[in-house]
Amino acid sequence: MVFKVGNTMFGLLPLEGEPPRVSLKCDPMRALALRARYPAAQPGYHQDKRHWNTLLLDGTIPAAELQALIEHSYALVVAGLRRADRP
Repeated sequence: MVFKVGNTMFGLLPLEGEPPRVSLKCDPMRALALRARYPAAQPGYHQDKRHWNTLLLDGTIPAAELQALIEHSYALVVAGLRRADRP
């Protein structure tokens, strides 16, 4: 399942696989800090490893952190859109 804003992807959720996982766009420095804090945060699978994380949804990353990362990914993509496409 692909999540987009405008025509740009900000999240990817494979429908198969155990444990479930989600890939989200992330600021490179925040991505490194996240990977250091949580073993379930890995470089983006089949994505640009600097700007994408794949997060294993195994319960080790708190729900509030996951929500913040989804919002962060969305905000990064919106910021990169043309001003006319942002609303």
